[in-house]
Amino acid sequence: MSTLIVAVLSFVGFIVAYNTYGRWLSKKIFDLDDQREVPSKQLQDDIDFVPTDRQIVFGHHFTSIAGTGPIVGPAIAVFWGWLPALLWVVFGSIFVGAVHDLGALIVSLRNRGQTVGEIAGRMINKRAKYLFLIVLAAALMVVLAIFGLVVANIFALYPQTVLPVWISMPIAIALGIYARKQDAHLLVPSLVALAIVYLSIYVGVYYLPIDLGQILGVPLAGDTYFSALVIWTVILLAYCYVASVLPVWLLLQPRDYVNSHQLLVALVLLFGGLLVAGVTGAADLVGSAPMVATEMPAGSPPIFPFLFITIACGACSGFHCLVSSGTSSKQVEKESDAQYIGYGAMLLEGGLAVIVILACCAGLGMGEFKNTATASGGFSYQAVTDADGVPITGQAAWEKKYDMQKGWKEFKLAQLVGAFVEGGANFLSAIGIPLEIGISIIAVLVANFAATTLDTATRLQRYVFQELFSSTAVTRPLADKYTATGVAVVSALAIAIFAGKQPGTGGTVLWPLFGAMNQLLAGLALMVTAFYLWRRNQPIWFIMLPMIAMLALPGLAMYIQVFGENGYANTLYDEQGQLIINQVVLMVLGVAVLILQAWMVFEAFLMWPRVKGVLEEALPPLPVKVPSEATH
Repeated sequence: MSTLIVAVLSFVGFIVAYNTYGRWLSKKIFDLDDQREVPSKQLQDDIDFVPTDRQIVFGHHFTSIAGTGPIVGPAIAVFWGWLPALLWVVFGSIFVGAVHDLGALIVSLRNRGQTVGEIAGRMINKRAKYLFLIVLAAALMVVLAIFGLVVANIFALYPQTVLPVWISMPIAIALGIYARKQDAHLLVPSLVALAIVYLSIYVGVYYLPIDLGQILGVPLAGDTYFSALVIWTVILLAYCYVASVLPVWLLLQPRDYVNSHQLLVALVLLFGGLLVAGVTGAADLVGSAPMVATEMPAGSPPIFPFLFITIACGACSGFHCLVSSGTSSKQVEKESDAQYIGYGAMLLEGGLAVIVILACCAGLGMGEFKNTATASGGFSYQAVTDADGVPITGQAAWEKKYDMQKGWKEFKLAQLVGAFVEGGANFLSAIGIPLEIGISIIAVLVANFAATTLDTATRLQRYVFQELFSSTAVTRPLADKYTATGVAVVSALAIAIFAGKQPGTGGTVLWPLFGAMNQLLAGLALMVTAFYLWRRNQPIWFIMLPMIAMLALPGLAMYIQVFGENGYANTLYDEQGQLIINQVVLMVLGVAVLILQAWMVFEAFLMWPRVKGVLEEALPPLPVKVPSEATH
């Protein structure tokens, strides 16, 4: 029952928060007003700026901010125990993350859909703008490399997911064209599309798993540039280039709308399985994993401050400010939709993170299993048993997956994603869904979310590069969307393929720094929102503690990572005295981010006492549309 009680209390807390704190912020602090014209109508071009129904924008926003973030972070953080992870997710979502996302969305809505980086130039000063944009570009490079690796790993490890994920793309394009031509609502077509995706899951599991390694006769990964991991990475980033330059109505909106329904169906199934497993006692949170860990893997960082940067998406994530101010603000149809999209989507992501924590603890405790190939070429899963043939369950099953005897660095990204996939599949098995189908439902969910974040991040990186390239006459020719997107894709591909110990694994080199970089970005975005309110004599007390926490905690974590006893600066050489290039890269990048953050905070500190009640410089007037243009 402990599993069920935790889930119910968490979701009730999110619902109450949305209808109290979220409503107070929207009405009393930000004064949302549908009479204000929004960027999607001010600058409508039917490519990036498109007025859109809030349900569709919510689908895009949620699937973009979620990705694998609320999966990987909690899957790692349960090493410290499920209770600290749970508390940070619930209270972080309500008082930090949702405030951050809502603030970034509203500030962008009132600044013609500009990104928070560009807005920083007017709220603070021009130097802050360039500093912020550089941090954004660095963070997005890591996002692209990491999420590309996640999806490539899922395709390589779960070949049954390839068909359902890729079939979603042409279906989404067909929906986009249909909705555009017929001016129709997408709810019913989306549900039909989702049914097709679930049918393709069945086909992928039992009849058509697409294993590139087997088809091409190449290894999963290794010291070769011709491995399944590398091939999938190239294919995915090529797709990202195309997807991110297409009009948002053609692929991004319908795909994310379908994905949002996929998530809701998966959450209902997971919660139903959790309900049955909790009532019957099959899932036992307390008996499966430590509430607060007393034993940690060798080399693991301390819970403070690293818990707060390990769980980012699901509690608070700087990447969300890019989605809020990069793509979502260009599609919001009216200001009152901002609470539903900005505050509501963050709370739903917190709910997903709660489910992930429970799946990675109580779900894994329901038993471990292994897969074998079937005669038809599909997959079948059987429970792992001990020497006496008894299925391994409870804490023994959890400890088998989270082997504390391993060193901290031995835990791989694919293994941690697998903890959620397998634990979630155990929940689904409690309501009669076969393990083979359950695993594929969860794995397809993860892959679709990661792919959504991947191409949204490419579009966001394009915006950032366009803003940076437009700043000087020398780089201005690079500012068109095709060139800027090409720079984004090529730089991410170079990191992914060439920066790691093995081709295709470059994202893992920068992964250790991503948590701190991401949360520092959240702190800087909260600072921009605080300046926006401060200039308007609005209350700021509610944002100051989250802002200070998201600047101080990741800053401390970054300092420990770089200069701590086992930090990069102190581990530059291996046992043979050879310089470790990866450690040098991490040290230089970590120091650079710390300097950029300190510089921007210093600029803000100098400006703060001078701008209270002083509105920022107004944006230049919009060009007047002639009637023919308006009609067109």
